[in-house]
Amino acid sequence: MYMTRWCYIIVLGASLFAAGCDSAGPAKQEDLGRGIVQGTLGARPDSAAGLAVPAHASMLEGQVTAVEGGAYLVREIVGIERRVAHDENTRIDRPAHVGDRIEAFVDEGGRAVLIRNRDHDER
Repeated sequence: MYMTRWCYIIVLGASLFAAGCDSAGPAKQEDLGRGIVQGTLGARPDSAAGLAVPAHASMLEGQVTAVEGGAYLVREIVGIERRVAHDENTRIDRPAHVGDRIEAFVDEGGRAVLIRNRDHDER
């Protein structure tokens, strides 16, 4: 019985060692993260940073004061605070955080069509 336990331990150890070995080598952590980000809907390639401005949309520019679930609260340069609603159809070059300056193009219904993060352009 004592010998049987040692056989199980040796076989288990050998199988764990073999399962952990990969002939291609381990993937770099950075590559794994890049794949995750590129797979998300919000990620855009660098070439899309200069997104085209929609033809029939009004523009507002200001600083994000709060982030709600589906909207940004934006204080315009003149001091007026507006709620900019967005949804899955809104093109966003980079998600904004409180304190970021954004440029939003809003359609006639009040929904954002395009949101650009202006702080991202200066970095």
